Order: sequence, then C-alpha cells, then structure tokens
Amino acid sequence: MKGGRPGTLLWVSVPGPELESEDRRFLERIDPAGVVIFRENVRSADQVRELNMAIRQSCPSGRVLIAVDQEGGRVARLREGVPALPPMRALGKTGDTVLIREAGRDLGRALRGLGFDVDFAPVLDVDSNSANPVIGDRSFSSDPRSVGLLAMAFAEGLASEGILPCGKHFPGHGDTDLDSHLALPVVSAPWEILENRELVPFRMAIDAGIPLMMTAHVVYPALDASLPATLSRPIVSGLLRDRLGYKGLVLSDDLLMEAVARSGVSVAAESALAAGCDGLLVLRNRDAALKVFDTVENKIREGWSPAIRAVERFDEWMRANPFRGVGR
Repeated sequence: MKGGRPGTLLWVSVPGPELESEDRRFLERIDPAGVVIFRENVRSADQVRELNMAIRQSCPSGRVLIAVDQEGGRVARLREGVPALPPMRALGKTGDTVLIREAGRDLGRALRGLGFDVDFAPVLDVDSNSANPVIGDRSFSSDPRSVGLLAMAFAEGLASEGILPCGKHFPGHGDTDLDSHLALPVVSAPWEILENRELVPFRMAIDAGIPLMMTAHVVYPALDASLPATLSRPIVSGLLRDRLGYKGLVLSDDLLMEAVARSGVSVAAESALAAGCDGLLVLRNRDAALKVFDTVENKIREGWSPAIRAVERFDEWMRANPFRGVGR
C-alpha cells in the first residue's frame, strides 16, 4: 500500500494459549508491528515458546515484535521459565546497579529463550505518592536520579541478551491516585516539579538511548490543560521528541483503557497518532483492533501525514539499533 503498511502501527494480542484458525486470519490481515502476551496465553514455558513461533509464522511481513509485561513482583505474566523477580522497589532498596543489571540480564536471557523481543519494562515512574494504586512498588525509588540509574541498569541487562526494554509511563505516572484502566488521573504538579522529579529518569533513559517509550494516560495541566499525555501533541511531540530529543519508538498504553477510550477507540487512535505516537496498543479485543486497523488503513490511503510519518519512523527504527546504555 502506498504510504506504508497499516499494521505497522498496531500492537495487538490473541485470546488463548494456542492459535486458532481465526487468530491466524486476524494476524495475517493486520500483520501487526507487535503482539503482546498476557497471562491467559500462558500454560508453560514450552507452550509459550511454541505460541510465539506460531505468531511469527502467521505474520506475513516476518518482522513482528513479541512483547510481554514482565517487570517483576505483581506485574509478571510469566511464572515458568523465567526468574521470579521481586518488585522493583525491593531491588531498588539495594542500590546495587551490578545486581540489578544482572537481574535484567537473567530475565532477558530467559525471555529471549522463549522467543520474546520486547519487555515492557523498566518503570521510570518515581514513587512519589503513597496513595498510588497503580505504581507503588513497581517503581525503583522515590528519588528521581536513583530511578534513572537503577532502571537503566535493568534495561542494560535486558538489552545485553537481545531483549528491547521499554521505559514507561511518560512523562511519569508516580504521583497519581487513580487507576488509568478505570478513570482519568491528573497530576497537578507545576512544571518545576515535573522537570525536577518526573522527567529526571526519562531524561536519563533518553541519554542512554532506550529504544522504546510508552506514554501515560494521565493529564498534566502544566503541560496540556485537557488531554492525557498519550493524546497530547504538546507532550509527545513537543516535550518528548522536540525538547528532550527522543529518537526512539513511542508506544501508546492500551487504547481501550477507560482514561482514553471514552470517545471510542478509533478516535483515541487518531488522536494518539496526531500527538506523535508510533505504536497503538489495542489489546484483548479483536473487534476493536480491526476497527483501528481499518481507520489507520483509510488514513494512510488518504495521505494523512501523522499516520504516514509514524510508519516511516517505525521503518527507520527497525533498521537501527539505538540502545547504548548508561555511559556507553
């Protein structure tokens, strides 16, 4: 298709531990950039390895990225065949970058052996609100610089074994008191606090060349008075890309989460692309993923520049190997 392949912009999921004929047709049609594995896809290590192989064989382009949320602690989709890591807060309390890099390396080696390409980790959010129902012990620390140093040690470990790390959730989800799966959180901190607290770990990750970044479904009135980060051009393009100079791939969080899905998933997808996102996560809902695919296909056919530019960025990114690590 002139202007690029629409599936390049989609990250999707499949419903079970094995691919059914309908799953194969779905993957063949969309030919997505990424497929995300969830707990319902997992029975055993050998079964996950076989599922990942079947997913690759079902995607015509042959370049699908298979991803998983495997942070440690309560966010761990896999229970067999990978190290049982504690929450990142527990690792962070050691302050030991060597130990944390080794934990990332051990996890990366296991994930690579199971056929994964991407781990949606590390969390770069600062643990700054004890009432936060989503982040809490997923964060390395309440100190911004420590978060950056320790998260990048973990990311370097993953990358050393061929797993692409993904920093999240830009520009910082640590100071929220609502769950963006269920509501639209707001971080009302002024710019000075955002700059010196939330953005510190993200700056460090950008300097290290982290290849993937995931946005937050959170409103930051100091940056955009009304739109959550995922849908905000001032935040994604203005702050992340232009001001901070990020050159990697920008992924939305799941567009079916309540914080952004209120006007419909197609509207959210268009808004995320207009904001500057490169990848649209539409998970655990095949009909919604197909709807977004049709929307993106039409936009590319119409020559809509945000979609076409996102395809171009993905193609450029796939040719690059941007992750260097801290001080490398």
